[in-house]
Amino acid sequence: MDSKIQHIRQMADFAFERRGSLLSLWQEIADNFYPERADFTVTRSLGTDFASNLTTSFPIQARRDLGDMMSSMLRDQSVFWYKVTTTRPERLTHEDKIWLEDAGKTMWNAIYDRASGFQRATKEGDHDYVSFGQCAISKEINFESMSLLFRCWHLRDMAWLEQYDGSICPIFRKWNPSADELNQAMKGKVSQTVKEMLQDPKRRFSTVNMRHAVVRSDMYDLGKKARTPYISIFYEQDTGFVNSEEQVWTKIYTIPRWETVSGSQYAYSPAVVAALPDARLIQQMTLVLLEAGEKAVNPPLIATQDAVRSDVHQYAGGLTWVDAEYDERLGDALRPMTINSNGIPHGLQMREEIKRAIEAAFYLDKVGLPNLGGDMTAFETAQRVKEYVRKIIPLFAPIESEYNGSLCEDIFSLGLRNNLFGLVPDTLRGADVRFQFRSPLSENLDRQKAQSFQEAKAMLAETIPLDQTVPRMVNIRKALRDTMEGIGVPMAWIRSEEEMQAMEEADRQRQQAAELLQTMQAGATVGKTIGEAGQAINKMQMGNY
Repeated sequence: MDSKIQHIRQMADFAFERRGSLLSLWQEIADNFYPERADFTVTRSLGTDFASNLTTSFPIQARRDLGDMMSSMLRDQSVFWYKVTTTRPERLTHEDKIWLEDAGKTMWNAIYDRASGFQRATKEGDHDYVSFGQCAISKEINFESMSLLFRCWHLRDMAWLEQYDGSICPIFRKWNPSADELNQAMKGKVSQTVKEMLQDPKRRFSTVNMRHAVVRSDMYDLGKKARTPYISIFYEQDTGFVNSEEQVWTKIYTIPRWETVSGSQYAYSPAVVAALPDARLIQQMTLVLLEAGEKAVNPPLIATQDAVRSDVHQYAGGLTWVDAEYDERLGDALRPMTINSNGIPHGLQMREEIKRAIEAAFYLDKVGLPNLGGDMTAFETAQRVKEYVRKIIPLFAPIESEYNGSLCEDIFSLGLRNNLFGLVPDTLRGADVRFQFRSPLSENLDRQKAQSFQEAKAMLAETIPLDQTVPRMVNIRKALRDTMEGIGVPMAWIRSEEEMQAMEEADRQRQQAAELLQTMQAGATVGKTIGEAGQAINKMQMGNY
């Protein structure tokens, strides 16, 4: 065994051992909300009926609706849902903004390339995030197709530790490829044990117990000075053979966490925590109501002993034999049991209340846009929007920063390191790139900026008749520029301040030239008039002589 991998193996074993008891909770959550993922502690075959243990699908639908809403509201492909900027946007020149906008478009094309798998990975990740409070998505360069490659990994196979600052590192993943697949992936760099498996036709496709670790460069001895902050290591768990060690600039895995509690590196879903008791209850209530409804429609029968001589056939056209000597004056030989079904409507009402509680737990009663119609004033509309923002902040704020933000920053770093965006302007070298996202939250804030501009313009129009100097209070050009950038007008459509000043200077020069020409023309006219007057005076004087 390679001695330098021993420390990494010990950390990985500790991380997976510490996470062991969490799998039972994730299994319980998956059984109730995400049965497709319910294989944390059990092994399922391909033909297994996922939801065979459930009596109602409502908790699954609530999780599905919120999971699907994540992509439609935060990563809507029909709109440009992010904007590339820096931590000091006020220092950006117009050329810097155009370059960042072009880099964002290039990144967009790489993300939504058919070979990248971005939509599939984020779709799986969204539902893991909603159900378990976290997901694990890897981002790499696929050099075979020269494209980005995104994959979402099962949380069952992932484990990680927290650093002192709360960030995630190191990260470990279990991987069980066949010996043949491992040999191809590692280009022949495998242990002697795997080579022997490859020589045996019966063991060639047997699985190998692999691990992938991403650690800080100071945690692993490369034998040379590391140039990157992280190191990616593939090794065989049983033999300790190191198959691959590579210096990387990112952690490879993006692991967004919804809500965390102190003392644990693993997050939880506040939606599921609130809905899990109701999900258990609604399953039991549905079962009771189904049984009660079945009894009301098809009640159990009471049969007189020794009077019924055959099996009771309750299906249409069924025939049940009764003893011919039985005296029916003593009562029917076979009669339905009286069932009191008065409680069914009350049970259905209680079930509807539980459904509303599950919807509220998954924020489904809050994500809809407020009703802004009618005769509401601008103040009332603004208050409605503020109330809506307050309600959805707990849902969207962590997703934008932890999920979309982390994902986009790593993608941008990958593109930058692989020369995806071309030459970086000198003014942007060393700048800390950040992303702004288009969502119901930010979109309403941007629209509020546009509304503020409209209100300021109306106030100016009302005040100018009283004071002609009022327009000097507002920098109209800056206000309009900020409003246009806020509502998403492309930077290429907007002229820079330098271009505007140059155009103003050109206008002034043309105006000055026109005024000078007019003055010269006026002078020439006066000169001509004076000359003609002089000639007339001369003629008059000569006539006198």
